[in-house]
Amino acid sequence: MSSITATDAKNKFGRVLEMAQAEPVRIQKNGRDVAIVLSPEQYGALVAQNTNPKVRPMIETLMARSIERRKSLYEALAK
Repeated sequence: MSSITATDAKNKFGRVLEMAQAEPVRIQKNGRDVAIVLSPEQYGALVAQNTNPKVRPMIETLMARSIERRKSLYEALAK
């Protein structure tokens, strides 16, 4: 990941956009990260990665198994 100061990013914005096509560009101000510039493809991949459920299907499977195994207990408690 490339890094550039906020001042340089402001003064060379076109260059920052070109750099972002190859890899994410970290923009720093006073030594702290303040932004990351990504290409549309990189952003799309990041969004797609985060929208895919990872844990939820396993939790639902385990819950269904629990309900199936303890059905009579749940029915008794519901009365």
